[in-house]
Amino acid sequence: MRNRGIIFYIILFILVVLAQGLLFDQIEPGWGIHIMIYPMFILLLPFDTKPIYLMLYAFLLGLAVDTFTNSFGLHTSSALVLAYFRPQLYALLESRDGYDVGKIATFSDMKRSWFFRAYGFGLLIHHLFFFTLEMFKFSDFFFIIQKTLLSVIASFFMILFIQLIFLNRAEKS
Repeated sequence: MRNRGIIFYIILFILVVLAQGLLFDQIEPGWGIHIMIYPMFILLLPFDTKPIYLMLYAFLLGLAVDTFTNSFGLHTSSALVLAYFRPQLYALLESRDGYDVGKIATFSDMKRSWFFRAYGFGLLIHHLFFFTLEMFKFSDFFFIIQKTLLSVIASFFMILFIQLIFLNRAEKS
């Protein structure tokens, strides 16, 4: 966590948990859409974060969100799945030159195409696992797919908005 400083990540952790629990879990736009911004924290951790620490931070993040939402481990398990697959996802998207460890995976630090693929696939992994575990019925297959795709789109654009508005300001100050 040395790239941005531990204070940045502690504040980000607290703000993401509070925003998810107090704001985004209260919004119900319909069609099964569930806006989840907390996966952004896992995706924003430095590129050189060791997998064991990714798993630990994901566990703590998911546990904090589960505590707010009384979801009995749904967020924790989904965050752990995302943290597990993040190193493989980032390895697939890595350029020949590797990642600049001075940067983090934000829209402003990375190329647009990288950002769209990394966050799109990351959210898809997270949301698909979340809604499959939540519904857990094969008869609801198409509803799971609908909820996943619509929620990925809504979550993606909300994360993009948050990064453009808040993280750009934090980087400039």
